This record gives sequence, C-alpha cells and structure tokens, in this order.
Amino acid sequence: MNKPYEIVSMELGPMQNFVYLIIDRDSKRTAIVDPAWDMQPIHDYVSKHELNISDILLTHSHHDHINGVEDILQQYDPELHLLKAEADFWQTELQRPNLHVGGDQIRLGRTALNILHTPGHTPGSACYQLQDDIITGDTLFVFGCGRCDLDGGNPEDMFQTLQKMKHELPGKMQLHPGHNYSCTSCSSIEDQIEGNPFLHFSDSEGFIDYRMDRHDKIRSTPYQPVKVEDLLS
Repeated sequence: MNKPYEIVSMELGPMQNFVYLIIDRDSKRTAIVDPAWDMQPIHDYVSKHELNISDILLTHSHHDHINGVEDILQQYDPELHLLKAEADFWQTELQRPNLHVGGDQIRLGRTALNILHTPGHTPGSACYQLQDDIITGDTLFVFGCGRCDLDGGNPEDMFQTLQKMKHELPGKMQLHPGHNYSCTSCSSIEDQIEGNPFLHFSDSEGFIDYRMDRHDKIRSTPYQPVKVEDLLS
C-alpha cells in the first residue's frame, strides 16, 4: 500500500488481451490502457468502485488494442494519449488526442507515469512506467516479444528496443504485458533477462533470424522460460 496507485488487469477478448486500469488511490482518477473487446467488465468495475476514467493510454494502434476506444470515449469523456510517432503511423482522425514523445510524463493525481518510446512492433509503440511497474503492450511479453512481421513492424528496431530495456530497466521492475501468452501473467525484468529468449541475443542478426523465422517454428504458448545455452547451442 506504499504505492500511490493500483494496477488492475482484466483478460478480455479472443486474443487473450490484458486491459489495465491504473487507479490513483487518493483521487480515484483512473487511466485505462489499451481498451479493447467487451468493455462491460470495465464498466462494472468502474461503477462498483466509483472510479473516474480520465485518461486512455495506448501502447500502439493495432485493432486488438484499440477497438474499445470509442466506447470509453463516449462513456467517460477521457483524454486520449499516444506517441506522435504512432499517430503518424496510424493515420486516423482522433478525438481529444494528447500526442507525446518518449520521455514525457503523465500525472494521475499523485501517480506519475513515464512514457517510453519502444519501436519494433510498430513505429510508435510505447511502454508506461510507474515506479517499479511497467506496462509493455506488445513490445515485451513474459518470455516473449511482439511480432515484427505485421504492419509497422521492424525487427532491427525491436532488437535495439529490447537491448535498451534489458540494460536500463531495474531488475526488480514488474512487467505487465499486453497479452496473456505465458505460464505467468507478470514477471520481473531480472526473470526475463534469465529466461526470455529474445533477451539472450547480443547481435541483431541472430535476433532477427530467431524473431522472423525460427521462433514460430519451435515455440508455442503458453511461453516457458528458455535458458541461454538451450537457445544458442
């Protein structure tokens, strides 16, 4: 309870999406991350706990992460946040947009959210960091990472993004991914460094070969940890 916020996750839709509510404890001001699929469980929770959805945070613009945006905009009149690079890629008309760059900060009452620009899955993919928690969308999964063969994907960008996260994020930080694809719903960064195969590569050539070809042939969900020696042997 020493954190000024609470993170509530709900698994929604046919693609095992995690939709998150970030709730500032004092003000009950609430941000919803990547609203998609059936929004009724969100409405029920918001009503039960008397929350105020003031903000929508998008990690990226693929359909399975944004198809509930209009519902939330109409119900609660929140502000919409995403990276300018993602808005440029998306090229759609947005209601009440707040366009950001990496390094910007959003405040929900006493809760500060730092925005990281993490390209690779899309050009403007973002992660949201709160103290020792990080919501990663389709950039980094538990023991996996997002695809780079979809519209906007770039495996070289993804390699550089994951290398930066590996070396700069605190090991105790808790990862909250965009999909429930693994044997556990969240994990520490240090556990990912130990067991996420996409963090084992030190060269982009090996990473790109694994991400774009080998991975989908040898792995299935739920993802399990992979040792360095098993991957690179």
